[in-house]
Amino acid sequence: MKKIFKIVIVIIAIILVVFFWWRYYFVFGEGVKAGNLNFFVKKGFVFKTYEGRLIQDGFKSASPGALQSNEFEFSVTNDSIAAILERNSGKVVELRYKEYLHPLPWRGMSAYVVIEVLRAESEMKNNDLPYQ
Repeated sequence: MKKIFKIVIVIIAIILVVFFWWRYYFVFGEGVKAGNLNFFVKKGFVFKTYEGRLIQDGFKSASPGALQSNEFEFSVTNDSIAAILERNSGKVVELRYKEYLHPLPWRGMSAYVVIEVLRAESEMKNNDLPYQ
């Protein structure tokens, strides 16, 4: 009887670990977004995380007759990426991100986590010059 109880406990533990991994660490999607970096802040009570908002071109309508701008709210876990975004607030940036099913407190408030800054407006202007 004790052997069966131990096997059941192990199976339940494995199921819980897999469920936790799937819910919080499984990468649901990856992609690239571009737009104006509206704000970028470091905030939090216990875990200080970097949070930002990107305003994209165009408009979307949640219901007929109501228009609102496209906003992409994201978190950043890497300090070097955060430093780049802090220097480019209010400029056009292109970001690569991962989408998780649910956020974690130490990873940020958003399910979208930026993993790379592909381009920033200041870099775009310098790279467009034929000779430097």
